[in-house]
Amino acid sequence: MKYVDEYRGAEEARRITAEIARTVVPDRQYRFMEFCGGHTHVISRWGLEDVLPPAVHMIHGPGCPVCVLPIGRIDMAIELALQKGVILCTYADTLRVPASKGLSLFSCRAQGGDVRMVYSPLDALKIARENPEREVVFFAIGFETTTPPTAAAILAAEREGLQNFSVFCNHVLTPAAMEHILATAPERPDAPKLDGLVGPAHVSTVIGSNPYKPFAEKWKLPVVIAGFEPLDMLLAVLMLVRQANEGRAEVENEFARAVTAEGNLKAIALTDSIFTLRERFEWRGLGSVAHSALRLRDEFASFDAEKRFEMPERIVRDNKACECGAILRGEKTPRECRLFGTVCVPAHPIGACMVSSEGACAAAWRYGRRS
Repeated sequence: MKYVDEYRGAEEARRITAEIARTVVPDRQYRFMEFCGGHTHVISRWGLEDVLPPAVHMIHGPGCPVCVLPIGRIDMAIELALQKGVILCTYADTLRVPASKGLSLFSCRAQGGDVRMVYSPLDALKIARENPEREVVFFAIGFETTTPPTAAAILAAEREGLQNFSVFCNHVLTPAAMEHILATAPERPDAPKLDGLVGPAHVSTVIGSNPYKPFAEKWKLPVVIAGFEPLDMLLAVLMLVRQANEGRAEVENEFARAVTAEGNLKAIALTDSIFTLRERFEWRGLGSVAHSALRLRDEFASFDAEKRFEMPERIVRDNKACECGAILRGEKTPRECRLFGTVCVPAHPIGACMVSSEGACAAAWRYGRRS
């Protein structure tokens, strides 16, 4: 299959891995953080950490959209379903994330909450059309990749005059999380010293490579945008090692077959027409991060569930025994959490990192047992 099989060749993987080993400087350590849950799973699925030189360390950052969603926001969604009687529509991974009092969106259905899994915001629109007597709320989450479809759904609802449709917006921004990780590192004793960043794949197809320039210019860190296949990741690591050795800090694009410098201008324009920046937003593991999330513009306030239902902000602390926050900050690995693989397993997750299909703990559990 074009653009898939040719990026999975074992012989080429051995060649790139050998080149990385030759390029690594003796007695030097390389720490690269990826900001994409898809990349985390590529690394685990294909066993790349086992074939990279011991000096190269891949550190998982806050790249999973479900994982970074804090408990308080899930509690707010549960209250919509249980107390406001809405039909709450959301993506599958969100349903099983643990919230307060042992609840989740999935389990709140047993208490009478009408929570439905959808594959797209357009599915939520269809449900709103079919249930004109009910309020339908789309629980929107995700990075820049999933924001344009939400914007398109709001525009469609406006055109159709759907009065019973609204959006509980939890869209967050990748560059803001990357900036926060770097800016707060001096305050965190366990923060890893990074030598480079792996730019996300899907997000970069939307926003392009230009937004990563500040990380090279301000923080003097190499950035390489990588695709989703094993050879993509190995090539990105090789490019990062070369930059680190040469003392360069540039934005390079390994995923040039899908990512441009400017990004998807139509998607960016659509997003900007519907959404604007929030002053601050709470992230799991990161805390309150300035200008890191989106809200609906005032002209679309009638579709804003937070305003329609007068939803107060909820801030809830994570389970003290769960290390999801430290894992999202790159301070710990999944196996360093004492709950991992014992009381916290995919069938009974304690933290969001074990729930999501892009979570680091889910990847370690699913693929790590093959090691």
